[in-house]
Amino acid sequence: MAKIFRITGQILRKGEPMFFRKEYKALKPEHALEILYSEFGGRYKVKRSRIKILNVEEISPEDVTDPVLKRLVAA
Repeated sequence: MAKIFRITGQILRKGEPMFFRKEYKALKPEHALEILYSEFGGRYKVKRSRIKILNVEEISPEDVTDPVLKRLVAA
């Protein structure tokens, strides 16, 4: 059964680092990280080496803040 993971980290840019917090539905934390790397690489052209992961935590469906994921979990 899939779980929900919240990943926090920063993208290392030339200026100041850009912080992010993303939530994904995945089987393992490693799968959620792969989804994040794929999304950031495709959408923002950020290499994996420029992404620093600060925390990966499993959260309950009630703690989800992403509206799309919240709707998927509620269904």
